[in-house]
Parts: sequence; C-alpha cells; structure tokens
Amino acid sequence: MKKIFTLCLLLSIAASAMSADTTPAEPSSPSWQSQVKKLIEAKNYDQAITTLRQSDANPTADWHNLMGYSLRQKTPPNLAEAEKNYLAALGKDAKHRGALEYYGELLLLKNDLAGAETMLARLDKACTFGCEEYRDLKKSILQFKSRK
Repeated sequence: MKKIFTLCLLLSIAASAMSADTTPAEPSSPSWQSQVKKLIEAKNYDQAITTLRQSDANPTADWHNLMGYSLRQKTPPNLAEAEKNYLAALGKDAKHRGALEYYGELLLLKNDLAGAETMLARLDKACTFGCEEYRDLKKSILQFKSRK
C-alpha cells in the first residue's frame, strides 16, 4: 500500500511539473503600447503620436490603430493621416476590431454613412457573439442618422 501511495505521489508531482513547463507564457504588450494607451487616456494625443514615432517597433496593426486614433483625436485632427493608418492596420489584420470601429467613426466624420455601415458589417463578422467595438460603432451610426 505504501508503494502505491508513493507511486501515486511521484506521478502527481511529475504531472504537475510537466504541466508547469507546458503552460504558455502570457503575452505581454510592448512598453510603447502601454505608455501610448496611458497618454491616450490622458487625452495627450500629440505626445502619444511622438511616442509612437519614436518607438523602435515594427509597426503592427495595433501600432497603426493607435496612431490613427491619436491623429483623429488630436486638435486639430489629421483625418487624412488617421485614415492611412487605419487602412494600414486593416491591411495587416483585416479583422482588427479597434481599427474597424475607429475607421467607421472617421468615415462618419467624412459624412460617409455607407462606408461606416460597411465597417459595421465587417465588425459583425469579426465579433462572433457581439463585442464592444460593434456596439460602439452601431451607436455612432444611429446618432449620425438622427442628426440628418
């Protein structure tokens, strides 16, 4: 009986050790990303743009999305450059929910309701069971329609 208990204990320890080794590491966001998000939360869009430009990151879909958002929100906004960045983000990841939402909002600023509704349809496909980005863009579209 003692041998069976010892064997079970050893197997349990071995299984725990193996599972600890095979657990994937949690992905961490690059340092520039958390810094830029803090700047955006503080509405310091010009500094967010500077930080993004100074980062040594290879521009990812997230990078382009944050750059587009900052360019769109700053005073005065740079909608042409924001649009280029949203399109670059979507070129890297066609289902990037943030870029789909924010590009849809930019299209509304340009009075392009059809384009915004296209982004909403793409978000509907990207969000399997609905998502915040879909709800936010849908709300923006409804508000846009109520003003017309």
